[in-house]
Formats: sequence, C-alpha cells, structure tokens
Amino acid sequence: MIERLARYIAGAPKKALPAPVLEKTKHHVLDTIAAMVSGARLLPGRKAISYAKTRGGTREACVAGDGFLTTAENAALANGMLAHADETDDSHAPSLTHPGCGIVPAALAVSERERSSGEALLRAVALGYDVGCRLTMSLDAYEFREDGHSTHSFGPMFGAAAASAALLRLKDSQVRHVLSYTAQQASGISCWMRDEEHIEKAFDFGGMPARNGVAAAAMVAHGFTGVEDAFSGERSFFVAYGRDPRPERLVEGLGEVYEIMNTNIKRWSVGSPIQAPLDALALLLEKNGFRTEEIEKIIVRVAHQGANTTNNRDMPDICMQHLCAVMILDGTVSFKSSHDEKRMKDPRVLDLRKRISLLGDDALTRAMPSRQGIVEIVLRGGTKLRHHMKAVRGTAENPMTRAEVDAKGYDLMAPVLGRDRARKLCDAVWKLDRLKDVRKLRPLLKER
Repeated sequence: MIERLARYIAGAPKKALPAPVLEKTKHHVLDTIAAMVSGARLLPGRKAISYAKTRGGTREACVAGDGFLTTAENAALANGMLAHADETDDSHAPSLTHPGCGIVPAALAVSERERSSGEALLRAVALGYDVGCRLTMSLDAYEFREDGHSTHSFGPMFGAAAASAALLRLKDSQVRHVLSYTAQQASGISCWMRDEEHIEKAFDFGGMPARNGVAAAAMVAHGFTGVEDAFSGERSFFVAYGRDPRPERLVEGLGEVYEIMNTNIKRWSVGSPIQAPLDALALLLEKNGFRTEEIEKIIVRVAHQGANTTNNRDMPDICMQHLCAVMILDGTVSFKSSHDEKRMKDPRVLDLRKRISLLGDDALTRAMPSRQGIVEIVLRGGTKLRHHMKAVRGTAENPMTRAEVDAKGYDLMAPVLGRDRARKLCDAVWKLDRLKDVRKLRPLLKER
C-alpha cells in the first residue's frame, strides 16, 4: 500500500487533472482564499496574524489580508487559521473534515516558496484532498470521532503534507519519509467543541494541519530521513489509531475518484448543520411569502450531532435559532449578518427566536453524512408549511456554479481588499492554470 501511495504522490505533479476536476479545484481554491481574506478581520485571524509577525524568518510566503512575508511554515499556520476563523470554508462529509483550510494554505505557501506555477498549485491541492479525505475514511471517521479524536486535524494534515511533498518534487522514497513525519505530528482531540472564541478551533482545523504538513515535507526536502513505512508493522500508525482501520482505503480509486469532487462548498457562511435549514427557509419564503408576524412557531430538525453543536450558541454564525430568525427577517443571510454579534440582542430577532425550536432527528442522523434538514412552520390560523432539504446547495449532489462561487468569494473579500482588488483576485484564480508564478498573487492578497 505505501508503495502505491508514495508513487502516486510523487507522480502527481506530472499528471494533468481531468477538466471537471480542474474546474472544481479552482472553486475550492477561491473559496478557501476568500475565507482566508475575510477571516483576517475576525478574532482568530487577528490573533494568527499578530502571532506570525512575531516569528520573523525567511521571507518565503505571504499572509493573506495583510501581505507581510514570513516562512512557509508560519504563513501556512496563519493562513490556515484565517481560513477557519469562522464557518465559511468547505467540508467533506464522508471524512468529517474541512479539507480546504488545512490543504490550500499549505499548498499556497509552498508554491510561493518554490515559485511554482498555478497549474502545479491546482494539481497539489487536488492531491491533498485525495490523500487527506481518504486518511480519516480509512480510520472510519465516525468511530474515530466517537473515540475522541479530531478528524478535522488528522485528515487535512496528511493532505497538506502530500500537497507540499508534490510541490517540492520529492521522490517516492522521500514521500515515504514525509508520511512518517506527518504521522508523528498527527494529533487532535475533539474538545475543540468547547472553544467559545473559535481561536483554538481555527488552529486545530486549519493552522496546525497546514503548518505540520509543510514542515514534514520541508524537513525531508532538506535531507531528513525517517521510517520507510509508518502505516504498517508493529507500533505503526494504524496500530495506534482506529478500532478496525482499513489502510487499503488510502489508495482505493486514486486517479479515478477525486475527492475534491465530493467536497461541499457552503452557500451560507455559517456552520455546516445550519446549511440545510437555511436552504429550506429560503425556499419556503420564496414560495409562500409569509410575514414574520404570521408565524406561530417553527420547528427545525437536523441530525443529533448538528443539533448539539448549533443549539442556542453564543456565536451568531453557529447558532441555529438566531440564523433562522435572521433569514426570515432579511430574506437571506450574508457574511455580515451572520457575524453581527450585536444583532443577537436585537428585540425583533429575540422575539422570533422564542418561536423557533431545534430538534435532533433519528432519521436525519441515519442519513449522515448527508447533512439534511427539515423546517416546519405553523402560521397563525393553522396553515402549515414544510420542506425537507435533502441536497443542500453547494454539496456534491447539488453543486454551486462558477458564478455562485465567484459571487460568494467576491462578497467575502471586497470589504477587506476593496472592490477592485477583490475582483482581480477572483479573476486571477479562475485563470490560475495559466499563471507561471504563484507569487504574482501576492499584491492581490494585501489589505487595501
């Protein structure tokens, strides 16, 4: 197994992506860069930027939203935290990971360091999704999470390492060592759920995986050697982790099934369990045009895990009841409205929240990893409205168009970069496969 995996990673830089995969990879690169830029002004992002500025080091890669240069490892750390400074970034349901926030910052940092082409960056990112997502699926992601481990840290870390190794043009034998150094750094426990300020969570999901993946590849590129196969034999990775792991899952379908095609982009800049209810509410509003004062009660149903993590939370972008109220009052949910903490005390929002109940549902839990949601509305007078959202917009079953991803990215970046620079950055990502040197993106990543 290790031979095939290492060979595939080493050969990825020479393998062109199928046209649909190339296009989808651009979607996720833009989506993640937009999350990085918008995250620069949020608390986790501000902390990451200020910390990275104290580290100094060789000027290899830039930090988005600010533009200062630091080492590739430091830039990956900061940009990874920026990318998951809130709930804007992508997600891969079967592996229980947010791949983009760990993989894209790592690939971008190494691409800058090596002056790689945009095409090389895109190939590395697609590779990272293939390796990272398969990693936690090989451990049975749901059992792995039940045992207290953080799938969100493990998978993207290996994805970031694979992407970095490919960009550094490492040989098969070196890739083996990279995987071993990554296995030694792999960590993460799911107590991140208790992080109220989202700072440690940003590190756990994005910063740590990105930094550790870059470090593993950079050390081996420098000449470090290591264990030839950390995935098999006594005291190996799969002996240490997983109840009944399937190591062969790491290489199943490589080169045929591209996991980036199975990765979701969020239509709304909010927590994943809230996507389906917001989609359902938007459709009900469009079709029925009811007024706020007509609502007697609303019942929202999602999987039990989603209900537990979004029930009456203090942070607006992960609070189900608050965001459903905002959707009804505004007719939509923007990045600005989903992050407006003051609005959580708005009397109109609070009045509507009193009428919204959130329930965990057994059938929707069994439907996982499909994040479905049911919204039931009872109007005064007895009229009942209901919608079961099975294929959320932005998922692999119901993907967003290029225009929709572009609009989301522009909306996230314009307040930080300015309209002109945000427009140019969006356009540059769509033409990334024609870019000769990724460093040419640097001027577009600076705050206005």
